[in-house]
Amino acid sequence: MSDPEAVWRLPEPHSVLDVPVDGDTVIKVRRHGNPAGPRLVLSHGNGLAIDLYYPFWSLLEEEFDLVLYDLRNHGWNEIGSQDGHNVPTIARDQETVQEAIDAEYGEKPKTGVFHSVSAMTTLLSPEQCRGFSGLFLFDPPLRRPGVSHEEFDEASIKTAGMARKRGYRFKSKEAFAELLGFSPNFRNTVPGVLQLMADTTLRELPSGEGYELICPPEYEAQIIEYARIFAVFIDFSALACPVKAYGADPTLPYAYLPTLDLGDIREVDYDFLPDATHFLQLEQPEACVAALREFLEQQGLR
Repeated sequence: MSDPEAVWRLPEPHSVLDVPVDGDTVIKVRRHGNPAGPRLVLSHGNGLAIDLYYPFWSLLEEEFDLVLYDLRNHGWNEIGSQDGHNVPTIARDQETVQEAIDAEYGEKPKTGVFHSVSAMTTLLSPEQCRGFSGLFLFDPPLRRPGVSHEEFDEASIKTAGMARKRGYRFKSKEAFAELLGFSPNFRNTVPGVLQLMADTTLRELPSGEGYELICPPEYEAQIIEYARIFAVFIDFSALACPVKAYGADPTLPYAYLPTLDLGDIREVDYDFLPDATHFLQLEQPEACVAALREFLEQQGLR
């Protein structure tokens, strides 16, 4: 798409599956794409929604069986307690979702395609990883070699503080999209992404007079703070399936937390996308799909 006024129109899912993950939380799983194709399970980064990644996963619809879901308190899901909004709970949610996908749509090899926080929470559960034939992880927020614990903590606390100060109510979706246009984080996204973000991460206020972020800033900040604690506990050697980590360009200023560089970890197939930030799937979707396809072919998953 080259039109600066481009509009991304999301297709209706083939089906929607409500997955209860605890007493008062339901995750809405959606199925898109080709049900006869190889299965990919996709989720998103902190404060976002998997529908926002449509410029990326739209390129996979024809060939793959796409099963998508939002993390709790994001996207299509209702807002629940802030006490339950943390990294361990999200990791447990993901395990329950994977079991429900197999039960509802039938068991077949599936590859997890996760970005940022959903990538990290997947890595925190070796048992969950055994349910996948492969994992393709876009820029997990992990402390990179050469970055001290203190530096990572400082970056996390700073980023969490910025999230808490973020405005969360807007007169219109257009006003929100216009505001995003001033952020350097979205400078290189493909045309139409700013409006797509407004459409997928805002919900109308009960009064009907404006919109607010679906995932409240305090919830987003809480995950950032938890990330700095749990990122160091991931053991790549314990994972039972092939893993590809595809990061942002480590030479660029980071847009979320210090850019991942797993080049010296033997258990991980690592590469990065030149000139891409943490939002690489929204900046260079074709390149991201090409890297994913290459991984799937190498592992016999396509």
